[in-house]
Amino acid sequence: WRQAALRTNQADPFCCTPCWQLSFHYAFSPHRRIFHVEQAGNVVALAEKVFSQNDVVLTPLEPHWSFGSPLLGPESEKILHELLPSIAKRYGNRMPRLLLSGVRSGGTRAGRITSRFKARFDISRHASGVQCAASLAGGFDGFLSRRSSGFRKNMKKEHVRAAGAGITYERLSPASREECAQIFDRMYAIELTSWKGINQCGMEQEPATTFYKMLLCSLAVTSDARVVIAQQNGADIGFIFGGIAGRVYRGQQLSYNDKWSRYAVGNQLQYEQIRWLCEEGARRYDMGPLLGSRMEYKERWTEKKYPITALMLKAKS
Repeated sequence: WRQAALRTNQADPFCCTPCWQLSFHYAFSPHRRIFHVEQAGNVVALAEKVFSQNDVVLTPLEPHWSFGSPLLGPESEKILHELLPSIAKRYGNRMPRLLLSGVRSGGTRAGRITSRFKARFDISRHASGVQCAASLAGGFDGFLSRRSSGFRKNMKKEHVRAAGAGITYERLSPASREECAQIFDRMYAIELTSWKGINQCGMEQEPATTFYKMLLCSLAVTSDARVVIAQQNGADIGFIFGGIAGRVYRGQQLSYNDKWSRYAVGNQLQYEQIRWLCEEGARRYDMGPLLGSRMEYKERWTEKKYPITALMLKAKS
């Protein structure tokens, strides 16, 4: 499953991996029936959402943001199509709707879905969005060369100011459940002091707490978690957390003590994470969705945009 996600040209490869998909499933909706098939490097992974006896939708395991795709590999559409009779039989020959997310608008997968399913299903756009990313080609200097002169000037000023305040950074990549528990406890404590924690809208709220803890532990199996914790005089004041999928990094959470906001701790954590990734040879820094009132800051950090769509397939009557 993981290898299929890495090989497939996805807008958000990390969110196609089982780390993301299964963590969401077990944290948010663990009692759903899963339809999962792996065949010659192809994967079909769907979960059942029941509204009523006559209204069932098969969705990605993570259907909330719909970042990832439930179809991975060049033959995955064909495999799903071949499964349709057995799926319909499970529901008294009433075909559930299918939600297929993570589709690049106008891409080859969109074309394969249309050609494979149009005879049997009405296909409509259920949701759409834009994922944003920054190239890390050329290392940290290459990343900076693609930013504005104002961005680079502010970065230097902020770095000097934060260093003058004694702010330092600790890089962490847990490889065991014990390490994950310790690191997550530190992140959780920081979250409580952030504007998100103060307003009770961050990862300290369930089921987000369980989701991100499970995600961190899942990434530890392959040492793909990347956590940077900012400290001042030995006290934790901020963190940034994300994961690696091949050579693509996907950011997940960033928080810092609200009392230290004047030192641009959030920006400092982003810089430190990007430096680390560049040292490791990562090629892309994914920052997730671009749309939304709190997402505008990502425009300064990224230059790549990946439109994605979730398609709803409803059986023709």
